[in-house]
Amino acid sequence: MDHTVNTRAPFSAMPAPAPLVADPQALDRVCATGPVTRRTARTRRWRFATFAPALAGTALLMYGLFGWLARDGMTGMEWLLLSLIAATFIWVTLSVSTVGVAIAGLLARARADARPMGSAPGIDVALLVPVYNEVPQNVFGNAAAMLHALAARRGPHRYTLFILSDTRDEGIAQLEERAFHQLAARAPEGFSVYYRRREMNTDKKVGNIAQWTRGWGAAFEGMVVLDADSLMSGRAIERLASELSLDPEAGLIQTFPMLIGARTLFARMQQFSNIAYGWLLAEGLAMWARTEGNYWGHNAIIRTRAFAESAMLPHMRGSGGRQKLILSHDFVEAGLLRRAGWRVRFLPRVTGSFEETPATLIDYVIRDRRWCRGNLQHLRLLGTKGLHPISRFHLFHGAVAYLLSPAWFFLLVIWALLGKDTDTNVIRYFNEANPLFPDWPPAMSHIDSVVFLVVMYALLLTPKIAGAGIIAATPRAARVFGGAGPFLRSFLFEVALSVAYAPIMMIQQTKAVWRALTSDAEAWAPQSREARSHGWLTLIKFHWVETVLGLLLLSGLIAGLVSLWLVPIVASLVAAVPLSALSGLTVADSASRAFRLDSPYTLREPSIVRSARAERARITDALALGPE
Repeated sequence: MDHTVNTRAPFSAMPAPAPLVADPQALDRVCATGPVTRRTARTRRWRFATFAPALAGTALLMYGLFGWLARDGMTGMEWLLLSLIAATFIWVTLSVSTVGVAIAGLLARARADARPMGSAPGIDVALLVPVYNEVPQNVFGNAAAMLHALAARRGPHRYTLFILSDTRDEGIAQLEERAFHQLAARAPEGFSVYYRRREMNTDKKVGNIAQWTRGWGAAFEGMVVLDADSLMSGRAIERLASELSLDPEAGLIQTFPMLIGARTLFARMQQFSNIAYGWLLAEGLAMWARTEGNYWGHNAIIRTRAFAESAMLPHMRGSGGRQKLILSHDFVEAGLLRRAGWRVRFLPRVTGSFEETPATLIDYVIRDRRWCRGNLQHLRLLGTKGLHPISRFHLFHGAVAYLLSPAWFFLLVIWALLGKDTDTNVIRYFNEANPLFPDWPPAMSHIDSVVFLVVMYALLLTPKIAGAGIIAATPRAARVFGGAGPFLRSFLFEVALSVAYAPIMMIQQTKAVWRALTSDAEAWAPQSREARSHGWLTLIKFHWVETVLGLLLLSGLIAGLVSLWLVPIVASLVAAVPLSALSGLTVADSASRAFRLDSPYTLREPSIVRSARAERARITDALALGPE
């Protein structure tokens, strides 16, 4: 727990308290119950269509590999190899089947989980923006844009904005206070704006939201939780409020945030991937998750009383009996809401939900380390009493997303030791030197290696290829990317970049898993949201492990000891430092469209984004004038 204390009395401008009882939930028993949501036959069919092909495809591959490996009996190393391939392959096939379900749903014109809006009864909604040492003009500029967008819609719901600060830096805190006064003075009529800075940032964001829930939650039917970089159109927020109003069994409704504001190569790569392919995976997830969806911690609406009664997090018992904060709280909160009977819905087709992404590879990895530590905690939470099986799957999948990197790394090591033929097989060499070990493995031809490589890359790229194929084949969709030609050129460039950066991310995530398993603490700092360059010394210190591994593999290639199918991975690892430097290169204003990785939101900026940029500039100018 973090109990950092401010050096001066924190500023607060809050409404009259509206207390709400919100006790932490027990993980060994069910404490609260809500409405009962039953599974439908259609839900079962979509889930069968998702999981059955993935399991069958993995089983067939394992059967074939087992027959190949077991010709002379199975050794421990062979069982390890088979297990690692199964553990990685099933998640690849699951993503492919999720895309298949999405395409089937689109062809059947099925909507994942939506209802006609009609005339939704008006409800009171709190817009919550937790912040920690963020750039005040960006946070308050986004907030101002959202308030004005909601005011322009004149919808039935009533909105109140809360900036919930955990900022420790006194200079930033003073700017926040001044920005709040600027925002409150210009807030649209009928919209209230409040601010408070906690004296102690106990339990970080989890404690921040919990304290607001206990102090003021009773006054609001729903709360839209936003991150400091979140931006939502008035239409998107109103759609969430209406969905919650019309669905009394809904406890949480999550949108699919799209990435905006990307100007560097790495950020543009993430943005293009998110917009061009991410929607297809999101659509498939919504089709089979149904009322057992997940929560990503922001850009979602939550029923306040349901959250207070059934999703307040306890602490976990850490090493030495110490109490530890649950870090990746969102997955767990969604699971607890569903455990109590509330529907957790995912609406990927709600447009106008945005967030930003780290500008460089290093910034992305630093954020990823925190997520890794939190997601690995989920393994200890799988035994939580009463969780729905799909909620357990979400928790397990969140952990596996990081454990796959060590699995791929060990496969890489084994494949490197196998060499390119019998004479260069390191494992066979040591086995011949020690007759107690059986001769392993069967010789694998160069052609077999290439076939295996092609199959694995094809499966890994299937979601991208499917998404790109749908866009390229749909003239209307291609036009929003600037036309089929520019889109396909950007697609090929993005795939090349993804292949180049994937081995680096594999090593970095393997290191993150190791750090999470061997240490109790991870340095926490605010996410860097601005483009910045890292010096060569910083880059070398950050990527020395990848570079050394790459050079070792390169020496094996030159000596003829390592299979040529590892060339793409070797090249990426050897070039980790320059690739990381390249990730921060600003390409938004590049003359060549192919290298800009343009997408609909870069070619035609959404009005809410333009409004937010204007509000940021206005607040920046006001803060530059100094205190009034």
